[in-house]
Amino acid sequence: MTSRAVLFDFSGTLFRLEEDESWFTDLADADGAPFDLHAQAEVMRRMTAPVGQIVQLGPEFQDAWENRDLDPALHRKVYLEVLRSSGVQDGQAEGLYERLIDPDFWTAYPDTVEVMRRLHEAGTKIGVISNIAFDIRPAFERIGITGYVDEFLLSYLEGVIKPDPKIFLRACERLGVAPEEALMVGDSEEADGGAAAVGCRVAIVDPVSTAERPDGLLTAVADVLR
Repeated sequence: MTSRAVLFDFSGTLFRLEEDESWFTDLADADGAPFDLHAQAEVMRRMTAPVGQIVQLGPEFQDAWENRDLDPALHRKVYLEVLRSSGVQDGQAEGLYERLIDPDFWTAYPDTVEVMRRLHEAGTKIGVISNIAFDIRPAFERIGITGYVDEFLLSYLEGVIKPDPKIFLRACERLGVAPEEALMVGDSEEADGGAAAVGCRVAIVDPVSTAERPDGLLTAVADVLR
């Protein structure tokens, strides 16, 4: 069946949080030792991992972890704890967290603008579905593609997270297409792959750095753009 709509994930799919070296200039552990490149990369991974519990958390943080993408306050609470558990000191954890939730710090993949423009010009409906607890729409506005997106479904506003079938069905309903007419593009087999359960086709992209993936989105939607 022809795809009349494409649903996109945000983090690791259309955009990626990529650190600036300055973020880690003064970053040191409790003993005062600076974070090496491996430790810096691990901190970034823990801040952006789409699924899975990335550190051991005490009981007081477990509920916050499980519901982090439904409530901005819980998101902040648990990610500050994740950073602290990763050896980041309190003041530095606050600074890193503020960058995580600031859309201006998110970098678009090289083919994001082209893919969104071409789909829009072809008359294909576009939805963005994200497990997120902050407003990502300014990131789209910054690079001039907000007008290409027909629907944003952000978990903290929708009250549901991927892979719950409800969010994929809701997206299709708002776009006016049957699930079988939609392609879901994301970076997580677990979260984004859940769209297959309602009948959507699924394409998984690798959430590597933007420099390493110049045309992953173009490849994922190639049959829609034919």
